Amino acid sequence: MRRAGLRARARAVAAAATLTLLALGSGQASAHTAQPQPSSPPHYTALDLGTLGGTSSSAIAVDRDTVVGSSALADGFLRHAFAYDRSTHVMTDLGTLGGNTSSAVAVQGRHVIGDSTTADGDEHAFVYDLRTHHMRALGTFGGTGSHVDAISGDTVVGSARTAGNQSTHAFAYNVRTGTMTDLGSPAGPAGISSAVGISEGRYVAGTWDVPSAPFDGGQSFVYDLRTHTMTDLCVGGVHSKATSMSGHTIVGTTQPKPSGSGDTPAPRGFAYDIRTGTVTDLGPEMSYGPVVTGHTVVASATPAAYALDLVTGARTTFGTGPGRTGINGAAGKFVVGDGFPGPFSYVYRVDTHRFTLLPAAGGVHGTATGADRGGAVVGTSATAPTDPSTPDGSYHATLWSLRKS
Repeated sequence: MRRAGLRARARAVAAAATLTLLALGSGQASAHTAQPQPSSPPHYTALDLGTLGGTSSSAIAVDRDTVVGSSALADGFLRHAFAYDRSTHVMTDLGTLGGNTSSAVAVQGRHVIGDSTTADGDEHAFVYDLRTHHMRALGTFGGTGSHVDAISGDTVVGSARTAGNQSTHAFAYNVRTGTMTDLGSPAGPAGISSAVGISEGRYVAGTWDVPSAPFDGGQSFVYDLRTHTMTDLCVGGVHSKATSMSGHTIVGTTQPKPSGSGDTPAPRGFAYDIRTGTVTDLGPEMSYGPVVTGHTVVASATPAAYALDLVTGARTTFGTGPGRTGINGAAGKFVVGDGFPGPFSYVYRVDTHRFTLLPAAGGVHGTATGADRGGAVVGTSATAPTDPSTPDGSYHATLWSLRKS
């Protein structure tokens, strides 16, 4: 599990660190706007979702009644994707495509998407139907593997190997028809393309590269599945990379051209409006893994993360301090991630600017990776330790829910 190798700390030290973070965790207002707070803080409860028989598990995404992730099996070596039903409290092993391992990436309604090994050891993207309990392989473009990234409506996007493993191309897969579309690359068959998100079942955001180009020499794009056209975002700089998509907005990073003196300027974040073609420069502060949800862009930084409202232009800071505040996911008004030192999981509301540290499932540390529009948060946190000299036990998939007053 991610960060499972955290060095154990004495319980007293961890408790002191937690109290310090709680004191700092209400967020810090930037010079651009005030930091309003609700009259009473939200209270989240942590639910240990258990495992598929092994000692560890991790949750990655949630949609309504379903939490998905991966868990170690009883043998202690293999991991399988799971779906946890919040209404029945049952964790279901989704199995594999004939291989030994699988992992979930996202869930929407009845469909879980993820990656699984096959009997010959290759890794293929899959869609799992929670109603029929059937796992379907998405295939490739003649190569040996594929990977899935996101789902919107009936469309799944990801990337797949081409014939002879010459390259990797972004794809769009229609769940209803079983049709897989190669989005290609402006660089031709040998060009590389990858998808990061899909909106309205129509627009795919991603990045295309030329294999012989310098490191990170790609360009961000949007592909229209109705017109079958790929359009460069033209955000400026020598190269760019799309990192997130929500509605009509794509965000990412771009590397400006070197100055006349030859100095390389810092990367900058950007936001692109699909409807108007308008590009917004988000500045260097928003260049580290920007994520967009609605009309708000968030980006990780040190010692705090930033949230920028694209409508008002107001920018706020949030985080635990003094280390980096990581951002792992966002949905609706909710942003989730982990703060360092720690890690300590958190949820941040972009409308109220409320930053809330989340309790672990018996231990101290954890990380939040996904949320739904209702405010439910999922991730991984430590269970109660069996060794009194350490603050944490094993790490389990965790669901954080708002406690009803």
